[in-house]
Amino acid sequence: MKKIFATLLAALFMLAFPACSSVGNPGSGSQSEGENAIGSALELLTTVWAGYGEEERFAAAGGDMSEENMTMDGPGKFSVSDAAALDTTLGFPEAAVDKIDDAASLMHMMNANTFTCGVYHVKDAGDLPEVSTALKDNILQRQWMCGFPDRLVIMQAGSYVVAFFGEEGITGTFQEKLVTAYPAAETLCDQPVA
Repeated sequence: MKKIFATLLAALFMLAFPACSSVGNPGSGSQSEGENAIGSALELLTTVWAGYGEEERFAAAGGDMSEENMTMDGPGKFSVSDAAALDTTLGFPEAAVDKIDDAASLMHMMNANTFTCGVYHVKDAGDLPEVSTALKDNILQRQWMCGFPDRLVIMQAGSYVVAFFGEEGITGTFQEKLVTAYPAAETLCDQPVA
């Protein structure tokens, strides 16, 4: 009985808190609340990935190509010092790299178009809308090889922008896990790629 009550209470909180957020106005929530809840881009991705059950996980890798950041079976830190790698690997626009100071990634090991996710800490909250729009435009204008991703989603959690694209089912599961881990996360873009 206690377990049922706890589950109902948790569901109630999940439904109540997003309704209190300021829809359509990214960055208008409490930045300090978001900052306290998320310590780094890698922490955000690791928290979301930890919410996956064994049967939901896919062959994944993370981080950039450096020995210290590359990981297997989970997210990894992605250096912001190589703007070209951020663009070619994750779709983050080179022209906006000066607006971020931390990044992490998670990708499907078999095909990046099946699932690719980048998380970016935006230094100045006032730049969140500009960074999100530039990221969206940069990903949507890409020339795709080895198949097209189905969907692009860009979300905001505190001062972090989370952009992911790929197969419909995998992106849907990731979005659910992100909202479960960070109920105040806002969807800024959710659209088909093709």
